[in-house]
Amino acid sequence: MRKLIAYPLTVIFLLLFGLLLVIFHPVQWICLNIFGYSAHKKSVAILNFFLTKCLLVLGTSVKFENNFNLPEGAPLVIVANHQSMYDIPPIIWFLRKHHPKFISKKELGKGIPSVSYNLKHGGSVLIDRKDKRQSVPAILNFGQYIYNKKFAAVIFPEGTRSRDGKPKAFQHTGLKLLFKKIPDGYVVPLTINNSWKTLEYGKFPMGIGNKITLAVSEPIAIADYDAETLITLTEEAVKKNII
Repeated sequence: MRKLIAYPLTVIFLLLFGLLLVIFHPVQWICLNIFGYSAHKKSVAILNFFLTKCLLVLGTSVKFENNFNLPEGAPLVIVANHQSMYDIPPIIWFLRKHHPKFISKKELGKGIPSVSYNLKHGGSVLIDRKDKRQSVPAILNFGQYIYNKKFAAVIFPEGTRSRDGKPKAFQHTGLKLLFKKIPDGYVVPLTINNSWKTLEYGKFPMGIGNKITLAVSEPIAIADYDAETLITLTEEAVKKNII
């Protein structure tokens, strides 16, 4: 019965989700090209607020838990586990004042209204995960950009999404490159739970009636530890809260 109910709800959700992406694509273009970065950032935040709320159509709620004062005016490296594409909108919305920018695979840089435009023009970086000659310099330049602007870099070091919620081992290369370029910043461990359940039946229909949570752990000063120790501490902080 639950899966049967999911079919019509998924249709409504996908229509709303897709409509928002189409509507906000020209909105982003206008904001960026006429009014500049600040207007574009606000348009992206508003888009992702609505994308997050769209999940309510599926009976799925999103809760953001943060009991810490995240450093302001300092560059951040937000390190999270990755369960689905629906991890992204809540991160952008709830952490909007920190200007979150993403390390993303190059395939997402074209063909997706709003999403591709923001990735290409909003300060994120697109990498070819199979080509170190492209990805390493790109991440280093991205890290320098985050450091200079005092923004937040978002990285999913598992590399690929967990389709059953079980965490994967962290890959170290991208984290080390960011730490090198952001020596006096802070790592913010972020644990995502139950996002994978939006795809528990596959892409269609979508899972319904779930409770997604994003939980922030205590920030860690990058300067306080060597890279390997910092990665270990960060991985432990992220994974200890995974359900």
